[in-house]
Amino acid sequence: MKIYLDNAATTKMSKTAIDAMLPYMDTIYGNPSSLHSAGQAAAEALAKARKQIAGCIGASPEEITFTSGGSEADNQAIISAARIGQKKGKRHIISTAFEHHAVLYTLDRLEKEGFEITLLDVHDNGIILPEQVSSAIREDTCLVTVMYANNEIGTIQPIEAIGNICRAKNVPFHTDAVQAAGHLHIHVKKQNIDMLSLSAHKFHGPKGIGVLYAKKGIPLTSLIEGGAQERRNRAGTENIPAIMGMSAALSEACTRMDENAVSLCALRDKLIAGLSQIPHSILNGDAAKRLPGNVNFCFEGIEGESLLLLLDDKGICASSGSACTSGSLDPSHVLLAIGRVHDVAHGSLRLTLSEETTEEEITYTIEAVKTVVEYLRSISPVWRDLISGKRNFIIK
Repeated sequence: MKIYLDNAATTKMSKTAIDAMLPYMDTIYGNPSSLHSAGQAAAEALAKARKQIAGCIGASPEEITFTSGGSEADNQAIISAARIGQKKGKRHIISTAFEHHAVLYTLDRLEKEGFEITLLDVHDNGIILPEQVSSAIREDTCLVTVMYANNEIGTIQPIEAIGNICRAKNVPFHTDAVQAAGHLHIHVKKQNIDMLSLSAHKFHGPKGIGVLYAKKGIPLTSLIEGGAQERRNRAGTENIPAIMGMSAALSEACTRMDENAVSLCALRDKLIAGLSQIPHSILNGDAAKRLPGNVNFCFEGIEGESLLLLLDDKGICASSGSACTSGSLDPSHVLLAIGRVHDVAHGSLRLTLSEETTEEEITYTIEAVKTVVEYLRSISPVWRDLISGKRNFIIK
């Protein structure tokens, strides 16, 4: 049995997305900036996709800029807000301690330029409180950027409440909605979101394409110089096949969102219940205010990397909160932000479901994780110290 439970990392492209892309690889292949008929056919497709994507998030077509993905969109949104603020003498930015590195590393860069960065503490349930944002806003705040849903632990933030606070205090609000788009209802106008990032491959679209929504009137700083594409917000010929695939995938995901959420939440909760039976384990993040397909656990006394490798031997593709794949010995900054100590955070497991996940696969996964955790503990000197009483358990 082959089970793919790493959908937060990337999703399988849908047939709908693939079918939408094919004509623009073969028949309608013109450059949308060209004036001839082939180019104008591509330009019409580009306009149609822009309108369709805007409709999915409650935006206007002219507020949509196509990017290479969520990371570029995050970078452009934050840098644009910083440059606007800089001109007004405002150099303070508010974010959270558990943002994606596309946000955190961009903030690090701006801090070296003299901006002051406030990273809000995250509560142990993985939720930021609106009052924290309100208290942190100052006269010189030029941006608040808070992710819509966390990429590791799946917790959903009170975006509308934060948006309302920012609007009342006249501070631009950006949200990294890479994990939320296509899975949660988004309406940028009703939620008072000024800028938003999304990425197609998180909702069954192609890799290498994303969107930055920026409210009309917000001037964007171009990260790529060149031609006049995307209203001079991003130079470079648009990737029409990928854009058409993204548009089709997002439209399909939004149409089926409520139906998918019901089935995914049922499977998610079954998985949480099953893994909770493992002694000295703990769910990371709020049990209810989380993405429909996200499950993240820590198991005391084991290393996440070993857990992943042994699960892969059993046919299960998963991921860990630890940064083992980067060669770092440091555990996940997200887990540390919610209060997990290093020893516990190292033993983390993220399982993320899709619409194709079955109940049979969840049942198999529960038993496989139980077996692997038991085996790893049986050969762990740390576990021997824990059960002998030489060390105290952290997870009760």
